[in-house]
Amino acid sequence: MTRHMASPFHALVREAGCVGLAGLILLVSACQVNSLRAEPTAWQPSPGHTQRPIWPAAAPDAPSVPAPETLTGGAVTNVTRPTMTVYAPKGKNTGAAVVVIPGGGFQLLAIDLEGTEVCDWLTSRGITCVLLKYRVPSVPYVWRCDCRPDNLAISAPSLEDAQRTLRLVRLHAAEWRIDPHKIGVLGFSAGGYLVAQVSTSFKDRLYAPQDAADQLSSRPDFAIAIYPGHLSLAKNSIALNPNIESRITPQTPPTFLLQNEDDHVDQVEDALSYYMGLKKAGVPVELHAYAQGGHGFGLREKKLPVSGWPRLVETWLETIGVLQQ
Repeated sequence: MTRHMASPFHALVREAGCVGLAGLILLVSACQVNSLRAEPTAWQPSPGHTQRPIWPAAAPDAPSVPAPETLTGGAVTNVTRPTMTVYAPKGKNTGAAVVVIPGGGFQLLAIDLEGTEVCDWLTSRGITCVLLKYRVPSVPYVWRCDCRPDNLAISAPSLEDAQRTLRLVRLHAAEWRIDPHKIGVLGFSAGGYLVAQVSTSFKDRLYAPQDAADQLSSRPDFAIAIYPGHLSLAKNSIALNPNIESRITPQTPPTFLLQNEDDHVDQVEDALSYYMGLKKAGVPVELHAYAQGGHGFGLREKKLPVSGWPRLVETWLETIGVLQQ
């Protein structure tokens, strides 16, 4: 069986304007040379925002990584210290909050394209944005391997980080002026897979309780997955990943899905398979599928209908009662 795993370099390739295997090889080689010339630089948020560690001590089930955390061309690699960064809403506060989960093939995090830029949009709409920097890479490091993230034990660190962050947001809801019943998740590509995982695994206790936050629920109140990956078992098949399918219940949160037919990194079947699984369980789900748009575009304008997806999300949030109409 051939898996269609999201390329860990999709954000870097698009930002550099490289096309094809030759361009990818040149780009990766350049990044490796540059990393040898300078000391690694960890990602830092813009002034006025503070990263908060999500674990009080060492993170549980910590995988080893091949090098220190490094920021290269908008992508963060080798994250061992997961953090969350809170971006307060601009203007009117709706009380809603969204934990944003960047993609990157479980190898890196597209921290700008699918992180800070998304927070700029959400906060402009009065929504608190909590940017999650979760642990990557997952084991093993070869992104085409069939064994990740279908195996829950292997993908556990990333899921633990997502669960812990949702609990912390609920713990600090009053302090951050958040409605504890309007806390959702939004993820891209591999982050979209984590959206499905955290939406269906909130009854699974993956780590020992650390403090009062872990007495609270990790269930998102709503979920948004944009060009998600790793959900269908094969191209041209809507057979759903059993790791997700076996955990869908009527309590899985209302979900918004979006993917393009010409996405050749994570196929449209990923969204379709999850849509059918949610529909079968009676979970409210909305699916938008477009003919064109590809993969890894975030909020950046493509002069195609899919670029209007943020407004579709806003309307959907109104219909499910998270935002006022």
